[in-house]
Amino acid sequence: MKKSLPASNNFCPQTLFVYGTYNDDGTPDFGLFCWVSYYWGENLGVMAAICQDKRTRDNIRANGVFSMGMVTEELLPLADYFGGKSGYDEDKMNISVGIEKGHILNVPVLEKCPWTFELEVDKTFQDNGVDVYLCKIRNVLADEALCDVSVNAEDKLNTIRPVHTVGGTYFSWDGRSLGKWGELKKKLNENGN
Repeated sequence: MKKSLPASNNFCPQTLFVYGTYNDDGTPDFGLFCWVSYYWGENLGVMAAICQDKRTRDNIRANGVFSMGMVTEELLPLADYFGGKSGYDEDKMNISVGIEKGHILNVPVLEKCPWTFELEVDKTFQDNGVDVYLCKIRNVLADEALCDVSVNAEDKLNTIRPVHTVGGTYFSWDGRSLGKWGELKKKLNENGN
């Protein structure tokens, strides 16, 4: 027997991504997001949404480009920090993190991220404070291990271990709870970052 419930996505796992943009002064800024999907126009594209005032959104509006890197278990404490620390705080990026530039677009990319899209906004829809972006994929940056055709997809996913979220909790690829939103950024402080 099924029950009718208020609208929610409580049992719809969402893959986590770190969006990378540059501020006006050229410093990088990263934010944590999960409202992502894909669409087919002329080619495969990315559909992404941001629903609050954020430095990341300001930068996307100003520049029309951003990187979107998949969050893995290894990157989760850093991603949790990016999601919990406002981009408007001047000290947000005063942490130890390896960053490189995109290969096609002027976007910052996390060095340890195994799969990153370089995205150019094609169309923006705005409604009730939400920006929905339809983006052209201008480039995909992938670790060499993900390019090895002799390794199957399951083994590749088990190697990179992408993270999902449901109901304010982070989950591993195989469904183990990794902690609540905001808890894992504490590991960065414990490790002196």
